Amino acid sequence: MLWIATSAAPAFAADPLIWAFGDSLTAGYGLLPAQGFTAQLQNALRRSGVPATVRNGGIAGDTSAQGKARLRWGLRGLGVQPDLVIVELGANDMLRGLSPQQAEANLDAILAELKRRHIAVLLAGMRAAPNLGPSYRAAFDSMYPRLARKYRMPLYPFFLDGVAGHRGLVQADGLHPNPQGVAIIVRGMLPAVRAALPKR
Repeated sequence: MLWIATSAAPAFAADPLIWAFGDSLTAGYGLLPAQGFTAQLQNALRRSGVPATVRNGGIAGDTSAQGKARLRWGLRGLGVQPDLVIVELGANDMLRGLSPQQAEANLDAILAELKRRHIAVLLAGMRAAPNLGPSYRAAFDSMYPRLARKYRMPLYPFFLDGVAGHRGLVQADGLHPNPQGVAIIVRGMLPAVRAALPKR
């Protein structure tokens, strides 16, 4: 007896969709696709019983201004509204010594647009390098909790928590996490991602 398959939705068509919107840290710079943040986060979520799909919205080198400029067409490119957006931007502003006030304004615009679309957000913070001086560090580091309070959204305080400053967890450039570093980031963020994901 010949069995004929009927048309059905893909296995993960109705699963929660998470968009990791950021720079090289979410893009998986210097890593194989399976080693990057989005792949490792997706695997960790599914192992924990959350059958989510995590899409990569990271572009290496992007500043907050560049992220702001591509937000709308990036959302259109997904084809469906995501359930959660992880916003991870600002590191390149800091590395280039750009104005923290302008970075905050750009992030504010990004968060305002996502709120307007009724999309849940997990804001991932960064920390300024010590060599930029105490004034710059204070202005830069404080913008993430301030924005999280303004929009009443969850904040993961430091994306590179547990990895920054550990030579064995970063690539040769001293900045980007290696696969082991990404695994630590994912392990640290997993509870926050699960909590931020709207219940269906």
